[in-house]
Amino acid sequence: MTSTASTRFTSVDEVCRALADVGYLASDAIATTAFLADRLGKPLLVEGPAGVGKTELAKAVAAATGFRLIRLQCYEGVDEARALYEWNHAKQLLRITAGRDEGGGEPGHWDALRDDIFTDEFLLSRPLLEAVRSEDRVVLLVDELDKADVEIEGLLLEILSDFQVTVPELGTIKGTHRPFVVLTSNATRELSEALRRRCLYLHIDYPTPELEQQIVTQHVPDLDGTLAESVVRLVGRLRELRLRKSPSVAESVDWARALIALGATAGGDLDETIVRDNLGVLLKHQDDIDRAAKALDL
Repeated sequence: MTSTASTRFTSVDEVCRALADVGYLASDAIATTAFLADRLGKPLLVEGPAGVGKTELAKAVAAATGFRLIRLQCYEGVDEARALYEWNHAKQLLRITAGRDEGGGEPGHWDALRDDIFTDEFLLSRPLLEAVRSEDRVVLLVDELDKADVEIEGLLLEILSDFQVTVPELGTIKGTHRPFVVLTSNATRELSEALRRRCLYLHIDYPTPELEQQIVTQHVPDLDGTLAESVVRLVGRLRELRLRKSPSVAESVDWARALIALGATAGGDLDETIVRDNLGVLLKHQDDIDRAAKALDL
């Protein structure tokens, strides 16, 4: 059966509204690229620093469309058996044992049994094959692809081009619906040109101060407006430093929630003591904390 694109969104403005309704404030570039990925049925490759909303974009699209989210979390050593499919060897062994007891000495019995154990009943679908075989519309998230070995990219090419998977023992399995595909990368290694050609490309950087303040205010509505502005300004200063890991948007939100927990709800600048004692909310390495404290003269 020929797969079809979702074409859920009718305009860029609708993408903005739909994502905002589920808590994701998208820039014009993000909304436009997401609209084109949906309209053209093309995978979306999203690169950028950790914590700027790449994974959350896929989650937001799933929430906004009502599609099921299927996620492949990549890591060093992830292989075909974990990403695509594998055979249920224990169940196959049980079937072989039962078949032998039923009459393994008959002519042609083994050939019939061999064909029987390589059927759909014994196939274990992993995220990529599960997305292809799904009867429901899905958002397929291949998260942090740059952490996986380059061989995984080869597995993706057939799926990204034709939305199908070839299982040697079964043949080609074609998808019914073309999913909304999001691949994310922190750019720790270069992805292949073959994969890039199959995707629309989007780079998400840290948001503008104005947008980040809106994001913080949306997630922490009890935070005073002036204090929210101070949070964003402080995080912006930290990102200008040479840190091992700059604070992400998620950590800006965590910092704002920490301030609420500490009772800092009134307007005004951040107290130096609060900043010094709680830099661990924003920074995750001691040398970054020491560098930030020195640069901020705390």
